[in-house]
Amino acid sequence: MNEEGISPSVLSQRWLHSHEEDTENEMVFRPSTYPFPRSRGRTGFELRPDGSAAVLGIAPTDAPQEQQGTWTIDAAKQLLVHVPALQQTTKMTIVSGSPDRLVVKK
Repeated sequence: MNEEGISPSVLSQRWLHSHEEDTENEMVFRPSTYPFPRSRGRTGFELRPDGSAAVLGIAPTDAPQEQQGTWTIDAAKQLLVHVPALQQTTKMTIVSGSPDRLVVKK
């Protein structure tokens, strides 16, 4: 990540949690096109260039579940994803990011 942060064009895609790559202090996300190993389901989010977002979860039946929201980057360079239906804003401190790997603090 450079001093200015990560370009919105890098962030604007569908990211899935690559839990196999997590460390004690960091979570790793990969683009949805990444060749993940088999998993019962993956959580993640989609960030769109217009500021809209989708939070991707797993329903109790193991089916994918998607909630619509918005996203921004604040002055502290944290990624904020807001989902009105859940009355929830998730803050993620970005450690590093490239088109094929996004790392955030746990």
